Amino acid sequence: MAPKVATLTLDRSLFSAGMRLAVGVSGGADSTALLRILAAEAAKLGLALSVAHMNHGIRGAEADTDARFVKELAASLHLGFHTASINVPQEAALAGEGLEEAARRLRYQWFERLMAAGAVDAVATAHTLDDQAETLLAKLLRGAWTEGLGGIHPVVELQAGRILRPLLGTRRAEIEQYLSLLGQSWREDASNLDTAYTRNRIRHELLPLLTTYNPRISEHLAGMALLARDEEAWWQAEVERRLPQLLLEGSPVRGGGRSGNGDRIAMDVTRLHPLPLALLRRILRAAAGRKGVELDLFHTEALCELAVRGRAGSKLDLGCGVLAERTARELRLVSAVPTAAPQAAVTLPIPGRVVAFGSEWLAESDSAQPAAQIRPWRAGDRVTLRYSRGPRKVKEVLERMKVSGSDRADWPVVEWQGKIVALEGCELEQEPGLRILCSPLSPKE
Repeated sequence: MAPKVATLTLDRSLFSAGMRLAVGVSGGADSTALLRILAAEAAKLGLALSVAHMNHGIRGAEADTDARFVKELAASLHLGFHTASINVPQEAALAGEGLEEAARRLRYQWFERLMAAGAVDAVATAHTLDDQAETLLAKLLRGAWTEGLGGIHPVVELQAGRILRPLLGTRRAEIEQYLSLLGQSWREDASNLDTAYTRNRIRHELLPLLTTYNPRISEHLAGMALLARDEEAWWQAEVERRLPQLLLEGSPVRGGGRSGNGDRIAMDVTRLHPLPLALLRRILRAAAGRKGVELDLFHTEALCELAVRGRAGSKLDLGCGVLAERTARELRLVSAVPTAAPQAAVTLPIPGRVVAFGSEWLAESDSAQPAAQIRPWRAGDRVTLRYSRGPRKVKEVLERMKVSGSDRADWPVVEWQGKIVALEGCELEQEPGLRILCSPLSPKE
């Protein structure tokens, strides 16, 4: 029998001769396999190859061992080695992010710095077909626009270079078989088995269950992502073509013409009415994007309703200081005029009870504690929802609660010792020994 040849499916169309390519290698099976296959084909592809490894400072001595493994692997392949260390838990706490979110952001920022410094032209990462399926399921569970259903893109264009994903057509099982045939070891990250993380629950619980319904579910999800990316690319080009034709610059003036008010965006509603709903949604989301607003589904549908059937004088708060206004002929997106000063903070003794912001607040504790402050939420405030692993922006929580307009401006939170411990209408993780209850008053009270 002929001996088996170790190989992998690699998207070679992503590379060009002369490219200085760094391979992002964590030491896990996927990135180790990507490095080995690219090292084997670098001469044929004309690549100047190097290795990039970031120590995220999360797993202590185990992470240090990963770094040594990757450095030694790079040396054995006679490749240059780029490395960086960062305290991701500390950076995540400062930014109010989860560990995974912060680690990804910091890692890609470092990749971009490597490219901006001229060390490399692009960075290759080892996302697989299984990663694509898991990502698509995660987006479906959270709720995603059609562009989100594109999942992991093969190429990400950054200002300084590109991130390439040449293994999106390869299964994880194929990778492990490839490494076994090579006799190549890899590092295992124990946190990948922790089902406290949503992605791991999808990987170890949801996908295996779906596989009992369709053994090829991962391939089908990856195919859906491919179709969604191609569809969205066409839509983006169409919106970029159509939007400038619909925008009206400035404000109308008596006698005809428009003034040069660049602080507002306007569209003639008679030209919006005939648009198919799919195009109208995209046009309005793109227009809001020019004002710095990323519309959620609720605000998008409300804005469509305002554009097509709204009455003159109707308004809609889109958040981020932007207001949608309906006139007889136009839909306008304008910067909201500042309203009255926010309500003053009210002291809540612990334990104790006060009436503030139209509600009765009760603080329960087994012992006397420093008083808390009931105040309107502010930009940058974050809360940890009960059963959630990380903090969320209050702005995003209020959007999900469909709180808008003047209600949103004065929506109350309870701050205690520098932390938000209560948000009206929302269940948060409680501080040990402290319980905050909120009961809205009836109109008569």
